[in-house]
Amino acid sequence: MLNEYLVPESSVGYILPVFDRAKIKKMALHTVFMHRCLQLARKGEGYVNPNPMVGAVIVHNDQIIGEGYHRQYGEAHAEVNALASVRDESLLTEATLYVSLEPCAHQGKTPPCADLIIARKIPRVVVAVTDPNPHVAGKGIDRMRAHGIEVTVGMLEEEARELNRIFLVNQLYNRPFVILKWAQSKDGYMDRHRLSPDDQSPVMISNSLTQCIVHKFRTQVQGILVGTNTALLDNPQLTARKWYGHHPTRVVIDRDHKIPRTSALFDGSAPTLVFTASPPGESHWENRVKHIVIDFSQDTVKQVLHHLYNENIYSLLVEGGAKLLSTFIETELWDEAYVEIAEKMLFSGVKAPDIQGKEISTKKYLDSIQFHLKSKITRNFL
Repeated sequence: MLNEYLVPESSVGYILPVFDRAKIKKMALHTVFMHRCLQLARKGEGYVNPNPMVGAVIVHNDQIIGEGYHRQYGEAHAEVNALASVRDESLLTEATLYVSLEPCAHQGKTPPCADLIIARKIPRVVVAVTDPNPHVAGKGIDRMRAHGIEVTVGMLEEEARELNRIFLVNQLYNRPFVILKWAQSKDGYMDRHRLSPDDQSPVMISNSLTQCIVHKFRTQVQGILVGTNTALLDNPQLTARKWYGHHPTRVVIDRDHKIPRTSALFDGSAPTLVFTASPPGESHWENRVKHIVIDFSQDTVKQVLHHLYNENIYSLLVEGGAKLLSTFIETELWDEAYVEIAEKMLFSGVKAPDIQGKEISTKKYLDSIQFHLKSKITRNFL
């Protein structure tokens, strides 16, 4: 490995042999090709759910002769698009395929990519990470090796896992990837205490820029969840109207049917799921609203995540209120959190949740700072 070619710490004036320098240069070039795979893969963000983002690069004599990525759910995979881009197919028998995720070995909406690679007689394949699905992991690699293909696994593995952290959580835990989001004042409050929508309007803690960023987040997830009080007091639309992209499915917990039919959540602009303790009394509802009955004497969060996964919602943004957010934190069923802390002081009101996690980044936006955190659940497999 690379350590074999590094200069010894105790060697002063040590000159690396030309042969070893060439080895290191070659290894560095390999990582460049895999970085390109990850760069291509990210182009599919928001379009390939629930599939993973995957990029592929085909190299001959240290030159890229083809590349591609998974563009749209249900369409061709990255390897297929990369192979289709190669002008001189005769070079494939001497080429190396770099791919950010193990080629599939099962028939889904498209044929197995491993079989295509075998058919095109590509002699070498470099894979960043194996498929996390325990039922299929390693099968694509095993099939290619059984046909004489030299397969290397693990190049930029951590970066590849990070790219598809949503997909990994889906496969490993059979639940949606959970992102918590809220804004709070400098002294730790999310809002004033309000008893009804007529009391007073909610405090605007986020500024115009961070509001747009939140709407961008919404386009990148499949579901967005609020609790009963948030729906009653704020009457939110929960759409991505301030950013280009799709609206997520709106999800609300309404145990006792307190939310009126006139709520913005039921305006038909996006699908809405309602978790409740009993079926609605009225038989006719707008066809984009679906009620799901759960047992509120049991773990509510686990039930909600279970049903959302069965509804093909694989990523969930939880926007409030404080009690609902705290429930996710206390049960350790969250993966990432974005907490905006503004310069504004409220002095009293609804206390923001207490959260502990690994701080990934901080960003300054006008008069506020946004903290990006990850939970230990995500860190378990990175």
